[in-house]
Amino acid sequence: MKDAHPHATSSSKPTSVESVRASASHALDTTTASVRDLTGKAASGIEANPMSALVGGIALGAIVAAFVPRTAQEARLLSTVGQRLSNTAYGAVDAAKDTAKSELGVLGLSRDSARDQASRILEGVIKAISTAALAALTAANDTSAAKKAPTGE
Repeated sequence: MKDAHPHATSSSKPTSVESVRASASHALDTTTASVRDLTGKAASGIEANPMSALVGGIALGAIVAAFVPRTAQEARLLSTVGQRLSNTAYGAVDAAKDTAKSELGVLGLSRDSARDQASRILEGVIKAISTAALAALTAANDTSAAKKAPTGE
């Protein structure tokens, strides 16, 4: 009767699948907790120093833009809109810079303190991404090890 189901799995395979699921669930829980913690820290940091948040947001946007290529159709369709937005953005950036400099001067904040705050935010983001990547690698290694383990047949 054992040969009735030639593709039946041994008892170790459901355990390895359950192990992978548990690892993935743990990784998700860890990442979720890290993101919640980072979100709270980021909110506190934004409230404490909104200019650092602006600088961090601009830096993050520039990084994302560097990795997402523009398509030919996108360039063709949006070139005039992009030029108008660019001109408007330059004016807004100049006005924001002037306002920020005067506000920072009034508050007694320096470039160094703003840079330190942006650095701390970026370090937190990098830590969260590293934790998620490590969890994913661990789950993948567990899956690979489970596949290589002898089935006892």
